[in-house]
Amino acid sequence: MAGILAWFWNERFWLPHNVTWADLKSTEEATFPQVEDLYLAFPLAFCIFMIRMVFERFIAKPCALGLKVQASGPRKAQPNAILEKVFTAITKHPDEKRLEGLSKQLDWDVRSIQRWFRQRRNQEKPSTLRRFCESLWRFTFYLYIFTYGARLLKKSPWVWNTRLCWTGYPYQPLMPEIHYYYILQLSYYWSLMFSQFIDIKRKDFSIMFTHHIIAVILITLSYTVNFIRVGALTLCLHDVVDSVLEAAKMANYCKCQKLCDFLFLSFAVIFMITRLGLYPLWVLNTAIFELPEAVGGFPSLTIFIILLLVLQVLHCFWSYLIVKAAYKAILKGKAKDDRSDIESSSDEEPTTAPHSKTSHSSATTNGTSGTNGTNGYLTGGNSAEEH
Repeated sequence: MAGILAWFWNERFWLPHNVTWADLKSTEEATFPQVEDLYLAFPLAFCIFMIRMVFERFIAKPCALGLKVQASGPRKAQPNAILEKVFTAITKHPDEKRLEGLSKQLDWDVRSIQRWFRQRRNQEKPSTLRRFCESLWRFTFYLYIFTYGARLLKKSPWVWNTRLCWTGYPYQPLMPEIHYYYILQLSYYWSLMFSQFIDIKRKDFSIMFTHHIIAVILITLSYTVNFIRVGALTLCLHDVVDSVLEAAKMANYCKCQKLCDFLFLSFAVIFMITRLGLYPLWVLNTAIFELPEAVGGFPSLTIFIILLLVLQVLHCFWSYLIVKAAYKAILKGKAKDDRSDIESSSDEEPTTAPHSKTSHSSATTNGTSGTNGTNGYLTGGNSAEEH
């Protein structure tokens, strides 16, 4: 194991020319980042997860109930052994041919079977109360960590002149405030790496998982090789917008649509400025151009640049989803973030008994199609799940 670690942390790969790990050992005069410091992130990640559980139960839930957030989950589909077997063993989204077969088997009309599958899918969605509790926790943490990071960086001259990120590199002492900031960020991302498997599943789950992996790798490696100045700047740029997104979600769950729309618009603007503007201008520019000018190139720099560019690709993809959501909001007058599920927790329809083919035909003959003047919007025809 020692031989593998020595091979992995090869000085010629990770550090600039003529710099060794011994040169970056902490002394009485100066403290430098040590890889052993990062082990603290694992117990802290567990502590953060436990704090989250307590927060959601004893703080977020009472807040949600006080704001009259819907506590009940989606309405359950009526029991049906045949449809349940198809749903669990074959498909949750039956095609037209299968719907026709089930219609003949059960003597139900196709629309009733479609409604049953939609309600059954909704049963597996989390309640609005659970969504609100998760968003309030994330809002609280993101607001705290951004406020701390912004106050920390406000006193740092290299925020406004990124060339100063590399002045004296790699012999830049580690300030206790940045050490705390880095370890807390790493601990939170580690907690997300594991909690996301029990969190509410969203459409961009795989992309967010990729993002979390890249974030953990970048935080770990940048701390180890003392890229802490540009690392802290990168973390703060990413934190600035997250609390706004969670606030927009909470406003939506509380049915404050105007506030939700305003917050979503603010989120979109801040996201574009920080992720498509400041991130390339500050972080990518200083890593790709200013660092090699200051200390010369070395092999590990390529890894950092690739990971930072992958983050930028994710930023571009999310920007596309945000613009798409904003376009839908303009057309429909309701904000919905396709990136992270700003939407209601269900697309329920009123509970009605399934129509047999005979009764359906009779209704059609009498001119009652089963829809009202809302064109299906109040009955779930414009369901969030189908978008």
